[in-house]
Amino acid sequence: MNADFKIAEAGSGSYRPLAILRWVMVIIFVSFGMQKFTPQSAQGIAQFITNSPFISWLSVFGLRGEAYVLGIAEFAIAALLVGGAFNPLLSALGAFMGVVTFAITFSFFFTTPGVVTWSLSTDPMAWNLTGEFLFKDIVLLCVCVVLLLASLPQAMARVRG
Repeated sequence: MNADFKIAEAGSGSYRPLAILRWVMVIIFVSFGMQKFTPQSAQGIAQFITNSPFISWLSVFGLRGEAYVLGIAEFAIAALLVGGAFNPLLSALGAFMGVVTFAITFSFFFTTPGVVTWSLSTDPMAWNLTGEFLFKDIVLLCVCVVLLLASLPQAMARVRG
């Protein structure tokens, strides 16, 4: 790692393109967050929340409330990632929250009934459109992991210093 690396935007060499990943994730989190405030999105995510061992507790907020909580969390992650362009600690925190978010949403692939059909046939793992939609989260999870790993050294140095 370069000694002058602090954040992707202030880095050089191979770290500089990480800024692209950060700003793409900001756009994704803002757009996902906005969607959570629509009735269609609240209805669409209900099956995932109900069957999730991690976030089924959100049902205490009701159908729209659980979507609002997730939307606010996604806006907060976007804000942390924006702040992370200037501060490695905010970058690491936003990226970590992104990792948690996409790890949970990718888990829906396995916890939501009917998404995946496992068999010993010629097609050992078949998924429906919902499964295809969820499978993309593995890429978004990896992007957040890369941002976290890039931000963590400087964030830890700032916390200790």
